[in-house]
Amino acid sequence: MTEPNTLGLPAPSEGSNEEVKMGEAMKFDALGPLVVNSDGTLSRIANWPNITPEEQERTMRVLGARNRLRMDNEYAKLKDQATNVSSSEGQPEASS
Repeated sequence: MTEPNTLGLPAPSEGSNEEVKMGEAMKFDALGPLVVNSDGTLSRIANWPNITPEEQERTMRVLGARNRLRMDNEYAKLKDQATNVSSSEGQPEASS
């Protein structure tokens, strides 16, 4: 039973049930591309289905380059953290 202030999920549309087997790939193209945010989190473009194919193509070009830069930054941070951890191992702890 749902509470009066909560919304239920819409009923599934006809023919929308696809069977997915273990290990099988599934595409989520209709959801739009993944966006790598500046803090390393991932999101999607909320209005992707509403923008024109030309806008989608342009967005994909820009996102491809920007996502690559942001992923490179995230890899560099991880590499830097790993270097800092490995260089601090075996060091005596500072006393107060």
